[in-house]
This record gives sequence, structure tokens and C-alpha cells, in this order.
Amino acid sequence: MDITRTTVPGVGVVNHFLTRGGQRFGVLLDQSGLRSLLIYGPDDPDVPVERITLEQDEADQFAEVLHTAPIADRLANLERRLAELHGGSA
Repeated sequence: MDITRTTVPGVGVVNHFLTRGGQRFGVLLDQSGLRSLLIYGPDDPDVPVERITLEQDEADQFAEVLHTAPIADRLANLERRLAELHGGSA
């Protein structure tokens, strides 16, 4: 996946994603802290056809769903790796 990051003066930061299949979407982090999913159609790669605004807790929930492993599993894995580095158990 190709990812580009653009600062939009007076608006915020947009991360654009281009999938291997050629689909394009973005995530806008505006200056107030809200996040918006931007969905682009095939006709104009610069103008989203859909914008879905998420509150902070909604963005966190959405991000958790996208992870390949739940937070608890990732944390347990990190704790296990840390214990291995220290030569003991956690």
C-alpha cells in the first residue's frame, strides 16, 4: 500500500492510501482533533465522494477493528519479548 501525508493549511493533515487494487481513501486529522475517512471515486482522485467523520473514541474503536491482533494479544506478545530480552519471566 502506498501512503502519502499532506499538510493542508488551515485544515489539518491528510494521509492518503492507495491499495494494491487501485482503491484510494484518506484519513483527515483536522485541527480540532476529529478524524474523517475520505473515500475517493474513480472520476476525480482529489475530491472525496464520501466523508465519514469520527469522534476520538469512534476512531479508536475503528482502529482496533483494523488491527490484525487485539490489543491484549499485542501487549502480551510485547511483555513476552521484553521478558526474553531480560532473560527472565514477566
